[in-house]
Amino acid sequence: MMGHTHALSGALVWMAAVPVIAQERLLGEHAVHLSPQQIMAGAVVCAGSALLPDMDHHNGRIANTMGPISQHFCKWVGKISGGHRHATHSILFALGIGYAFDWLATHYVYGWWVALFVIVGFGLRGVGLDFEGKEPQSALADCALALIAVWLMHGLDMSFVGFAVTLGCLAHVAGDCLTPRGCPVFWPIQWRVEVPVIPRTDGNVERFVVAPLLTIGVAVLAVRSALGDEAVKWLNKG
Repeated sequence: MMGHTHALSGALVWMAAVPVIAQERLLGEHAVHLSPQQIMAGAVVCAGSALLPDMDHHNGRIANTMGPISQHFCKWVGKISGGHRHATHSILFALGIGYAFDWLATHYVYGWWVALFVIVGFGLRGVGLDFEGKEPQSALADCALALIAVWLMHGLDMSFVGFAVTLGCLAHVAGDCLTPRGCPVFWPIQWRVEVPVIPRTDGNVERFVVAPLLTIGVAVLAVRSALGDEAVKWLNKG
């Protein structure tokens, strides 16, 4: 699937997960109640993370986010990982990159903020806040927006970020499994999971069915999260 669709899927699964991780009857003392600001920050992070598996693609949305820097980085990741849709499109990668973000946040504060800046930049570009096809204007605008977003996040408790990153990567892998070629979900085992209900990447099904449905889903779940359970009950009674 295309970067825009992946980013929307990441935002959607995050919004869907928020009520679940707040359920004390399910998670007990591990339940997490997030503020509206944390929910929005998590959505951007998860949207950006849903692009991370494509860091193995030399000409994907990630590669074109920050100009030559991201292009060369993705080129080398592709070579190391075995090419597009190999090691980075797996459960192992999703868990590893989520742990890496948690580790950075705990041990290297400056490295953590740099990593957050990059992933937020991916998320903002992924949901369409860019000037696609216009470089370097698009890369500069994306960097500026990412700096503003990260500055707004600096006072938030972002302890959930590892979970958001892993969730976004898993959303990407699940999405690509719905297209031809599938993904080596259980890498290093090379067997590919493939359920090709989306016949072609960037085809009519993705553009006019999948992307609109994801957009509607994100909007509905965002309203639900912003209003809260009590407000939703009140609206339902009305």
